[in-house]
Amino acid sequence: MVNIDTVYQRVLALANKEQRGYITPLEFNLLANQAQLDIFEQYFYDINQNERLPGNDRQYSDVEHMLNEKISAFEIEQGNWIPTTVGGGHNLPADLYSIGQIIYTENGVGRICEEVTTKEYMRLQNSPLAGPTNRRPVYIRFRSLGQTSGVESGIRVYGDGGAILNTPISITYIKIPDRVEWGYNVIAKKALYNASNSTNFELHNSEETKLVIKILELAGIIINKPGLITVAAQKEVAKIQQQKV
Repeated sequence: MVNIDTVYQRVLALANKEQRGYITPLEFNLLANQAQLDIFEQYFYDINQNERLPGNDRQYSDVEHMLNEKISAFEIEQGNWIPTTVGGGHNLPADLYSIGQIIYTENGVGRICEEVTTKEYMRLQNSPLAGPTNRRPVYIRFRSLGQTSGVESGIRVYGDGGAILNTPISITYIKIPDRVEWGYNVIAKKALYNASNSTNFELHNSEETKLVIKILELAGIIINKPGLITVAAQKEVAKIQQQKV
């Protein structure tokens, strides 16, 4: 977890040092959330890229191992997931980013459900040998009009004879990072940090410098402080060179 006040003070110090102006708390909160999401989503592209490369037997210098460690903070296991939709099915968690596994349990035995498309499910349903069963369940995603909250997304799990398994199931998934907030009180027309009203970054501690660089870069693009892009680029090059040493 990265302290949001530490990041904000570093961003302000660099911006003021380069005489690029003041970044307000409202601007910072907007940019901080975008920066956190950008860094978070980059993990998955980096893992995909690194999976093509050979690893090494040094645990603490293996890039893929480090990326998985950073992602692990966002892994959620939710058991006894109760059906919530009309006609059977389970609404997906509101903070879902990516599904890991859907598990249907029968007589104490957990069965991993295979995800299929609606088209694939129709083909399986017509196959006496490959069709879904309680021992080999499948699930499909759906989007429908909810009764109270507009468009909802969820899954339906199918077992014996293509019947919907309208029972509690378990899910593992990667959640979206919580929104960050630099909370403050205005005293003598000055915004002073309020820790009790703030939300820190959920990213790994090692991402502090990257967050500062990313926020400076976004500030230069969004709030018309182009010089900050150069500052951020210089900091990023320095960090990359340090990592290569």
